[in-house]
Amino acid sequence: MPWPGEPRVNIQNIAGRARPYQVPRVLMALDRREAKISKAIDHYTYRITWSEEEHEHLGLCTEFPGLSWLEKAPEKALAGIRKLVRQTVEYLVMQNKTVPQAIAMRSCSGKFLGRVPPETHCRLAMQAAESGVSLNRLVSSKLAHNGG
Repeated sequence: MPWPGEPRVNIQNIAGRARPYQVPRVLMALDRREAKISKAIDHYTYRITWSEEEHEHLGLCTEFPGLSWLEKAPEKALAGIRKLVRQTVEYLVMQNKTVPQAIAMRSCSGKFLGRVPPETHCRLAMQAAESGVSLNRLVSSKLAHNGG
């Protein structure tokens, strides 16, 4: 390769010919790369919302918070952000950079640590005691019922 990340592949020898087995191997490697990229972008989380400021639909990808795409039609906004994400993933792969894992593919342990003011902690502990449940159960219930 002429420089890191350069997508060209030269499999010719000095006489300008490739061995017959080399071409299918290169094509298979390119197909595997394309399948990996397609799988990644299909599993990402996309959202289309209206931008009052731009008076257009805004396409977003949660895994790439710095990317967005504006279009008049929501379908075109989705197609645009997907295309932009594909180009970004292709670039990251070419540069041997880390490609973000889709949120949907991540596993969650069910544990998290939340900080609250001492007054809130005391109030929640009181509510839990009055309800006869643990503080953890009370907070989990409140999060689940409030769209958490």
